[in-house]
Amino acid sequence: MTENIKIVPIEYENYPQVQSIYGKGIETGNATFQTTVKSWEDWQSSVLPSTGFAAFDGNRMLGWTALSSVSDRCVYSGVAEVSVYVDLSAQRKGVGRTLLNHVLRQAEDLGIWTVQAGIFPENSASINLHISCGFKIVGTREKLGKLNGTWRDVVLLERRSLHIL
Repeated sequence: MTENIKIVPIEYENYPQVQSIYGKGIETGNATFQTTVKSWEDWQSSVLPSTGFAAFDGNRMLGWTALSSVSDRCVYSGVAEVSVYVDLSAQRKGVGRTLLNHVLRQAEDLGIWTVQAGIFPENSASINLHISCGFKIVGTREKLGKLNGTWRDVVLLERRSLHIL
């Protein structure tokens, strides 16, 4: 499937497809603490410029990825958090890996030295995807937050730039 994938920047016109894929991720209960989909304006203000990308097969969006800042403190200017969401019908077909590798190359070009991901332990497919793309498990943040009244743990993963010592 990945040979037909075209990676393009996320724009206003294709954001409804981002919202749809994200909404389905929210519904799984194992993708995010978020319970609602962001508006275009809120999403744009939450992601780093030039880091939102979507995978398309023709006119059909298969998934998306983006980086967001982890802090506004200058010492963390090169640290970002990655989000990767793949439509249920396109999962386990290489779409997530293609998107993640694409945004990691963009992170390198932007001088980001650490990309981190926080993933629910139940989402083993996402954990395995990140590990396969060079992420390492740093630890588990126990009872980090509540989702629908239940405390949830989050596995923290990170990937260091290939260009730092």
